Amino acid sequence: MSKESNNFFEQVYDVAAQIPFGRVTSYGAIAKYLGAARSARMVGWAMNASHDREDVPAHRVVNRVGLLSGKHHFEGTNLMQQLLENEGVKVKDNKIVKFDKLFWDPAKELL
Repeated sequence: MSKESNNFFEQVYDVAAQIPFGRVTSYGAIAKYLGAARSARMVGWAMNASHDREDVPAHRVVNRVGLLSGKHHFEGTNLMQQLLENEGVKVKDNKIVKFDKLFWDPAKELL
């Protein structure tokens, strides 16, 4: 992994760490906030690489329509869903219920 990738991953982790309990954001929203709007997939790679870091709530990052697209990167059958449900986030058919209401946009929330 290049030094640039490491720096980008750290920036992603800094944003993800600020997602409030019980809220979710998308890979694309983080990428856009970081000035790399076409790098949603790279944000996903960062989330996949973050599972050994307790300070990164990767379970709160989903795809642009609220699907738990990264769930297969979590240990266990439904760990991502369980972590979200423990925060009061309802999930049905691998999708966040009321995604629009629970969506946290770092561009609007972080200065």
